[in-house]
This record gives sequence, C-alpha cells and structure tokens, in this order.
Amino acid sequence: MQRTTLHIEGMSCGHCVNAVNRALSTVPGVEIESVQMGRAELRYDERTTSPSVLEAAVTEAGYRATARP
Repeated sequence: MQRTTLHIEGMSCGHCVNAVNRALSTVPGVEIESVQMGRAELRYDERTTSPSVLEAAVTEAGYRATARP
C-alpha cells in the first residue's frame, strides 16, 4: 500500500468533505485515513489504482485535487 495526500481546492463546508469522502470511497483499492477541508490522507493499492485515478474521482465530484506523496 502506498500513501498519498490529496490537496483539494474548492471545499468550503461539511457537505464538501462528505462529497469528497463518498467519491474516494468508490475507488477500488483505497483506504481513506481522513478527509478534511482542503485535503485527504489516503492509502491505496498501486496494483489497483493510482494517484491520477484518485484525482479524477475528486474532480468528478466537483473539486480539484493534486496528489502528493
């Protein structure tokens, strides 16, 4: 399992945190450690997913994410 932090732009409330959490929970191979305003701490199985897939899931939810190890 790899760890990454997603820096997320556009979050402004608890609804945003819930929306990002839901979006990330649909990605196979992801363990969400925490989602807070502006960031998400994750572990992911590199055989199943990648940081670009995680970024895309957050983008699909309406936010902008940048993964950093």
